Amino acid sequence: MEDVSTVSGTTARESSPDVETLSYEQARAELVDVVQRLEQGAATLEDSLALWERGEALAARCQRWLDGARERLRAATDRPADRLAEGGAAQRTSTAPSVKED
Repeated sequence: MEDVSTVSGTTARESSPDVETLSYEQARAELVDVVQRLEQGAATLEDSLALWERGEALAARCQRWLDGARERLRAATDRPADRLAEGGAAQRTSTAPSVKED
């Protein structure tokens, strides 16, 4: 039977990679693994607590990645040229030929 107290091949008490060095994909994959192991319920209380703490840190890391991505998208879509295009559209003169009425 597999030892459920391991996280990505190391025990929860052993040194795991620093959460802050993980990419979003790495942190998410490890978080999924931690959740699965906790759901199995076969770990000792001490190992379960270590897994839970690691999972909390991984979830926070994922959230920081998502917040950063959201901010980058907001910055990319909120450029001055974009605001000018939105507000300036109503101020532009028409390029349609004028019709002269007699």
